[in-house]
Amino acid sequence: MTLGYSVDALLPKTRGGGQLRMGLVKLEENEWLQPQPDWAARAAGFADWPQGVQLTPEVEEPGRELAAMLGVNGALPEAALAVHEDLCLLTQRPGEEVYRLIGAAVAWPSDWHPAEKIGLPLRALHAPIAGYEEQLATGVDRFMETLRPGPIYGRCNWFIAATGERRWLPDRPPAEAFAQVTPENAGETLFVRSERQSLRRLPHTNAILFTIGIYVEPLGTLSPANIAMLGRAVQTLVSGEGDRRGAPAYAKSLIGYAASRA
Repeated sequence: MTLGYSVDALLPKTRGGGQLRMGLVKLEENEWLQPQPDWAARAAGFADWPQGVQLTPEVEEPGRELAAMLGVNGALPEAALAVHEDLCLLTQRPGEEVYRLIGAAVAWPSDWHPAEKIGLPLRALHAPIAGYEEQLATGVDRFMETLRPGPIYGRCNWFIAATGERRWLPDRPPAEAFAQVTPENAGETLFVRSERQSLRRLPHTNAILFTIGIYVEPLGTLSPANIAMLGRAVQTLVSGEGDRRGAPAYAKSLIGYAASRA
């Protein structure tokens, strides 16, 4: 099983509600990153939001290793300009067992600010995610500890947003952001956002690279099967997860729209 490069291709591989899970698939090298990235869009993304680049002194060496892997001169910021994906590097400090975020080059975040996350350990990074500590944390820690250089693993997720912009930093309460959404117009006013993520360990510095490829489409442009899946999934989000995602403000409209398209 592989992962595509569009919302329609990714949604069938995502978790359709219910218990949190990593849902990893193994990727071949030629499936790792999106081919033919839009370099102009990447440059504009970082120019518009320079705070998306956050670096610690520890990231210099792994950043240069990554850039060399991608055939780029420089370090993490230059590497992120050369690919579609946002890039994060994590490592263990001497004497610690936890992995920390030591560098981030993120043009298109999904409701997070790298400046608030840089230097944090893995569990603190994911603290806002309802159910993470109870359902995922131990498994993620074990995966990170056992990941070896060579294999590449991927996963994907989905969110519902009130904007089709790649950079998604909600600045209004969900009730306000989704106030104009109805079952009749949800196809044009709800946007489905999917992150195509990958994990691999760099062979020389031993840092772990986390990539995030962002894809956004209006709900109404998706396949009938994917619209139906979202209509079901929004009803079964983990307790608390739906609130964090703003689901109470759009769920009825999404479910009604999905029913009308069935």
